[in-house]
Amino acid sequence: MHFRKPVNLLSAAALALVIGATAPAWADTPSDTLVIADKIDDIVSIDPAESFEFSGNDMLNNVYDTLVELDPSNLGPLVPGLATEWSLAEDEVTYTFKIREGVTFHSGNPLTAEDAAWSLQRAVILDKTPSFILDQFGFTAENVAEKIKATGTHELTIVTDKPYAPSFFYNCLTAVVASIVDKKEAMSHETDGDMGYEWLKTNTAGSGAYKLRDFKPSDRYVLDRASDDYWRGDVPMKRIFVRHVPEPSTQRLLLERGDIDVARKLTTVDIAGIEGNEDITVNDEVRGRLMYVAMNQKVEPLNNPKVVEAIKHLIDYEGMAGSFLKGQYTVHQAFLPDGFLGALTEKPYSFDVAKAKALLDEAGVGDISLRIFVRNDQDRLEMAQSFQNTLAQAGIAAELRTGTGKEILGEYRARKHDIYLGAWGPDYPDPHTNADTFARNPDNSDEGKHTGILAWRNAWPAVEVNDMTNAAVLEKDTAKREAMYLEIQRIHQKSSPFAPMFQAIQQVAMRNNVANFSQGGSIHSAFYWPTTK
Repeated sequence: MHFRKPVNLLSAAALALVIGATAPAWADTPSDTLVIADKIDDIVSIDPAESFEFSGNDMLNNVYDTLVELDPSNLGPLVPGLATEWSLAEDEVTYTFKIREGVTFHSGNPLTAEDAAWSLQRAVILDKTPSFILDQFGFTAENVAEKIKATGTHELTIVTDKPYAPSFFYNCLTAVVASIVDKKEAMSHETDGDMGYEWLKTNTAGSGAYKLRDFKPSDRYVLDRASDDYWRGDVPMKRIFVRHVPEPSTQRLLLERGDIDVARKLTTVDIAGIEGNEDITVNDEVRGRLMYVAMNQKVEPLNNPKVVEAIKHLIDYEGMAGSFLKGQYTVHQAFLPDGFLGALTEKPYSFDVAKAKALLDEAGVGDISLRIFVRNDQDRLEMAQSFQNTLAQAGIAAELRTGTGKEILGEYRARKHDIYLGAWGPDYPDPHTNADTFARNPDNSDEGKHTGILAWRNAWPAVEVNDMTNAAVLEKDTAKREAMYLEIQRIHQKSSPFAPMFQAIQQVAMRNNVANFSQGGSIHSAFYWPTTK
């Protein structure tokens, strides 16, 4: 059978991905297009005020800009973003930012301090899942217009409620929720006072290197280079094509055939299978992503500390890390990933059925039947199956409840799970990013609805570490702050309903002509715009 070469803005290979992963490809991907196979069914919304999932944040990190940025070539130190400079007044709560001049949004509208103020105000007012990143500085829907405001065309002033460690505040401004949105464009799509929310769930209004061309949830998104004069530097790739390919074996096949440039979700078996292929390079990148088990304290007998401790001894940490997770995860049993200030490397738990049975006997519980909620993802399902089997060895019956990322997250955020097995990644490069969600719960009531806080999702009041976590974020002495986080994690390991298991080492397979692609290391989301071919 012969095919006529199609005329399309995308390559034939990319078009083949649109119509189906098994469709034939006619040519390699073009030199100006980066084609990525990933698993992106976790995207709930692409409004930066709401996006809180890995895949959505990867997209938005390249579509929007923030006041303060990270350099993809040297992750760690903060660099100027849409703010060229910033300062802190003597009162230690008033921050002033000078907004970069000459920047325009994708719409062509000029970017001003008013856009910056409105974007941050909007995130607080809408009060979606990631809003706590900003709310923690004392901002509310009632006071945010006064606390965050434009004090000039290119000057922004922000007043926090306490004298936090300045680095903590600046680190938070690198988060996706702090993205600067085109106010005029968003408000032109406002419906019933929603500040453009319904429109921005599936559209974008940013100033980043790329603008959204096409988005089909759980299928694909396509980004086009916004201009030839991006303020951060050259953007070599004209187009980014990200396709949802959930099967790792299919990703591998597409990569070997040259139909895609990057495969982000290969298993250890697939990585081993492409070893020796001279056309493919595999990069190991330590990520901040943690795999963990969480036990809902609203569910009996998971609210029994002895049962929780027993379950922590019914996870085969080393067995999983040494077999089907080998090379892609390392055992890690604390809520701060390696690479963060105050990361704890101690591993107090091991797989011990006898000890678990003794603890269950002490708990005085009878037959236990539980549900493990887990996303349809090969690594997670294999972890869940291993966990299910080891629980059974101590007489605990566990049913796996699977679904898409969106479905399972919806149940988890509504506190409807028994046990959740999933992943957590940092939102900004500061230890408070994980301490704030794992070790702090300001209101444990159902009415509190702190859906972005994992302690709340699991109905754990965190009384043992709440005050300690609140104090650590104010400490300006780095050495003292580090010691505080180490202590918090040791208490958390013993008393919380969380069992951190692994830290990710993400192996990304790429065609040999791809360079400068970064997944964001342990502290950030992916950077597409510096990539070259």
